Amino acid sequence: MKTLLTINGGSSSLKCGLYQVHQDTLENLCVIKLGNLLGSGVRFSATDAAGTPLASTTLDMDDIGREQRHQAALNEVLNWLQQRYPDHQLVATGHRIVHGGNAFSAPVLIDDEISSQLLQFIPLAPLHQPYNLKLIEAIRTLLPALPVVGCFDTMFHASQSRLERLYALPRRLSDEGVMKYGFHGLSYEFILHQLKQCDSSQLKTLVCHLGAGASMCAIADERSVASSMGFTAVEGLPMGSRCGNIDPGVLLYLMREYAMDVDAIEALLYKESGWYGVSGGISSEMLELHKAAHPHAEEAIDLFCLRIAEEAGRLAAAMGGVEQIVFTGGVGENDADVRARVIERCRWLGAELDAEANLKHALQISTDASALMLRVIPTDEEMMIAMHTLHQIH
Repeated sequence: MKTLLTINGGSSSLKCGLYQVHQDTLENLCVIKLGNLLGSGVRFSATDAAGTPLASTTLDMDDIGREQRHQAALNEVLNWLQQRYPDHQLVATGHRIVHGGNAFSAPVLIDDEISSQLLQFIPLAPLHQPYNLKLIEAIRTLLPALPVVGCFDTMFHASQSRLERLYALPRRLSDEGVMKYGFHGLSYEFILHQLKQCDSSQLKTLVCHLGAGASMCAIADERSVASSMGFTAVEGLPMGSRCGNIDPGVLLYLMREYAMDVDAIEALLYKESGWYGVSGGISSEMLELHKAAHPHAEEAIDLFCLRIAEEAGRLAAAMGGVEQIVFTGGVGENDADVRARVIERCRWLGAELDAEANLKHALQISTDASALMLRVIPTDEEMMIAMHTLHQIH
């Protein structure tokens, strides 16, 4: 059977999906996750499309250098797939790439020239881009004849107006590419695809992709109008360990008064802030913050929900109103408490929550009297990557 493999990697994790190709349609066969790639004891798990466990084990990669871990992990995935599905024949791989800059606004077949071009965006997405590219290099090394398709988190937002994307900086910097790009585009594109299935894609929609990496997007006329993230994936909402919006003067202050250099500032913004920082180091995981029942953890949750509601107002203004709010992402799909807090702060927009439906994580969580449709829609970035990949090779 013909299959394609999606590859979505971070600094210490890897998520892959195997899809059987049925002419112009796709069937998800399994999802494979590897965690703690750079640590001792790599966690390997696999589930089928329904979430039924297929495998769970710990891999010993202590003898493999950190620079080779991603290729080794991908090799483990390929070996497991061959054992599980011996008759499967890979026809392509599709890769999530966080940043495509202004150069890439659509999926592309990766070659040596494009691989080189993508290196320039590493400073714009230091937590993700290097590892996205490592995995592309790994698959091209392991299976050099296989078509490799790159899908960019930024490409969905290419429809935004120049005015929306501009920072109030000297024009020469904007001309060199210092502007807003937006991220989580594959997730937003999948949500739009799902809204089309229920005839709701024409509504002015605010999508909240909430998780340890969190952002929001205003979608009108089936295109991205504005988003909370900008030049990098650190802008916008407070996240698991990323600070979100911050007065640039704070950074100047820290550099002058605390003698913090670029590396220290980067570590502060990306790894020491957000829910983790506000909670006093309790956790960068929302579930752990809820369990902690600590005032600092509660403050981190409340700040997150406040910023979501405030951003909702800005994004509603950007598209001239809002008719629908969709929650997605790990927190957005599974945390009824966060959804309730956010909607309570959005009541001025006419949002009215059905508390019982919310607790059940129903697809519709608004009451019949609500002025806004409120939905919970699970996202599937891997399926979106697979769909783009299939289109590229046909």
